[in-house]
Order: sequence, then structure tokens, then C-alpha cells
Amino acid sequence: MQTFKLFQILTHFDKLEQNRIRKFISSPYFNKDKVVLALFELMAEEINDPTNKVWTKEKIWDTLVPELPYDDARLRKYQSDLLKLIEQYLIQQEFESDTLAAQTYLLRSIKKKKLKKLHNSTLKTVKDIPNKTPYRDGNYFLGQFLIETAYDDLSSDFEEKKTDKTNHEHISKLLDFFYIGEKLKIYCEVLSRKKVAKHEYEISLIEKVINFAELDDYQSIPFVSIYYQILKMYVDPQELNHYYKFLELLKDSSHFFPKNQEKSFYDSAQNYCVAQINQGNSEFLKELFSVYKTLIDKNFFEHQGSLESWEFRNIVVVGLRSGEYEWTEKFINTYINILPKEIRENVLSFNLSQLYLYQKKYPKVISILQEVEYNDYITNLAAKSTLIGAYYEVGELDPLSSLLESFRVYLNRNNEIPIPRKILYKNLIKFTKKLISLPPSDNKKLLVLKQEVESTKNIASRDWLLEKIAELV
Repeated sequence: MQTFKLFQILTHFDKLEQNRIRKFISSPYFNKDKVVLALFELMAEEINDPTNKVWTKEKIWDTLVPELPYDDARLRKYQSDLLKLIEQYLIQQEFESDTLAAQTYLLRSIKKKKLKKLHNSTLKTVKDIPNKTPYRDGNYFLGQFLIETAYDDLSSDFEEKKTDKTNHEHISKLLDFFYIGEKLKIYCEVLSRKKVAKHEYEISLIEKVINFAELDDYQSIPFVSIYYQILKMYVDPQELNHYYKFLELLKDSSHFFPKNQEKSFYDSAQNYCVAQINQGNSEFLKELFSVYKTLIDKNFFEHQGSLESWEFRNIVVVGLRSGEYEWTEKFINTYINILPKEIRENVLSFNLSQLYLYQKKYPKVISILQEVEYNDYITNLAAKSTLIGAYYEVGELDPLSSLLESFRVYLNRNNEIPIPRKILYKNLIKFTKKLISLPPSDNKKLLVLKQEVESTKNIASRDWLLEKIAELV
């Protein structure tokens, strides 16, 4: 049963949502087939309390309809019907959570059925919606546009005063805000993608859209002005004021957006900071650290309920490079519990090793890493290069030589590691071997080694090698 597509889909729902689906399927309005409900119950029971039984199709059939001979086509039909009901449930959940969409359809239905008795009370309810809606994103302006359009249609049917001024000017503005903001959003996504993949995109009317976005009417709308500033950060990255104005807008207006959209804004800030750091602007390391602190202070990771291991590691690296050792240690010990259980131990050990490396607690680094092999090669490579540095710092040259040789064998045997990345670490091994083989007093050979390292670009831990050579010269 575990291999069935339907079963795999149902595993994404916790017991609370399973209960909601159960009520939905049990409603005769949506489903009248008791076998379909029984199939759901069978799968939910197996998900919540696995029996490790071998659930063949025949066994499932005998459990559902024991009085009838096995019918493969009919069983597939039951599965298909249940899947359609789950899809309907998901649609219903989204619909119920979207007040603007629901009211739009209500207005349309009142018009279609000519329910004049509902006209006044419904219009009053609809007019109150904007005051009760916290967000001012693209969905808000589109929803308002649809409501105002339906409102106008309904008013034209039931209102007697045909000479009163209509709401068409307001409808037009709502559509403008939605269109301009969404166009800028799309264009920002295009510019972001072009940073990593050289695809060409043709975004029609974008120059005119940008010109409109610069007008005061549109700059007063956070949905437009924030994406406009992100755009400016992409097209004119050397003008740092674009970034600072973006941060100011974000600080003042982020509450107008759903959490996932607000997080995407902070992702844009992170990307800008990283680009500046890569160009040698070290001041933006502090900015990046500040962005991460803001995300943590705003409880983004608790809100999401999880934290990707790579993002966890990035925060640790930025914290350490910023010299915030105490803060970083607190972060590691607090947020490790948000990571998926199956990876916590490895992520904890690796990131603590990085903390101890920066704190120059080399014996602790060695204690953590000397017996560990990480599952993913990226972490494994980083761990081995960290261990190289720790062994060198404490003068453990025999274990270091042994590690360099085992590292070389690992690189040769692991076909998952890309060739360019292998070259980086093979060069680290080669130059580390040269470094530990040279007499500390042989300045001539050390200078030759320094020139070799400086002229070789593809070396992992290149700065560390040059630092160690400089200490000996």
C-alpha cells in the first residue's frame, strides 16, 4: 500500500487534517459511495499505525468489498474517486480561506439568481472586507478589482439611480496596482534567474511599466514600491542606496504581506549582500548578518516549522565570520531542534566543529571530526578540510599525513563529486603536503611555495594556506 500514489499523498496530512478530510468525504453532498470512505479509512489507519502488512490489491479489495470477486478496474476507480475528493477538499480549503474570492462568487450568484433580498446586506459586507484584510499584496488588489467589478454589475441591476457616479475609476486603479506590481515581480524573478542561467526572456511593456511605477501614486503602494526597489538593486547594484531604501520600505511595510512573500523579500536582501561580499565589499557581511538576525527575531523559522540544513549552515558561517561566536553558539543549540530529526546529529557536529575552529579550540574540532563520515559529499569535503587545519594547528603531523592520503583516496573513488570540485581539494592536499615537508627556516622554498599557491586559483582553503606560509616566512 505504501507504494500507491494515493497513499503517498495522504501521508502529507496530519491527524487533524485527516479528520477534516473524513468529514468532507462523509458528506453526502460530495460523496455517496461508502466504499470510497472505507478506502480512505483503511489508508489513514495504516498511515497512523503501520502494521507492516503486505497490502496487495487483492487484500485491499477483500477488506473493502469481501462479498464481490476482485475487480482491478473497479478498485482503480475507487482510488481515482478518492483522489478527486481529496483534490476537491484542497480546493474547498483554499476557497474558504480566500474571503475576497468567496464574496466575488457570492455577488455573481446574487446577480445570476436575481436575489434582490440579499443585495443590500451583501454589498455592505463586501464594502467592509478591505478593512478586515491585513494584506496588501497582488492577491488583495486583484480580489478587490473582482469584487468592485461584481459590485458594479450588481448595482447596475438593482439600483434605481442610474445617474450616480460609478466606481469605474477605482476599478481601473485597482487593476493598475495589480498589473504594475505583478509585472515588476515577474521581471525581478527573471533578473534573478538570469544570474544563474543564461536564458533570454521577453517581458512586454516592461519599460512603460517601470515608468508608471516611478510615479508617486504607485510609489505609495508598498506592493509596487518594494518590487521597484528590488528591480533597481538588480539593474544598478553599485548604487548602494537602492538596497538601503529597500530595507527601509521592508521595515515599514512588511506586515502588509503574507509570511512567505515577506520571506522572499528578505531572500532578495540576502542575495544582494552575498553579491556585494563576492565583489569584495566586506561591509556587507555585517548587513547579511543583520538580515539573518531579523529573520530569527521575526520567528520565520518557527513559522515555517523547519529549517533547511544549508540555510542553517549559512547562518552559522556568517555569524562566525562576523566574530559573533556567542550568538552563533546560541543559535546552533537553539535552532538545531527545528531541523528534521534524521539530520540533526550530523548538522550539529559539523557546525560545532566550525564554531570551535573559529574559537581556535582545535582539540575539540579533532574530537568531533576524526571519526565522522558525513552522508553528503559537500559536508564531507568541508569537514575534511577543517580537520586538516585543526591537525596542522596542534602539530599532529602524523595524523595529518594519514588524513591527506585517505582524503586523496576518497576524492579518487567518489564519482559523485564533480571534477572541478575534486581539483580544488586535490590542490589543497598537494600544497598542504608541501607545506609540512618544508623546514620552517627555509625561507627561499617557502617563498617559492607561496608563489605557487598565489598563481593557482583553484585551491580549497587557499587563504588558510597563504596565512600558514606567511607565519613561517
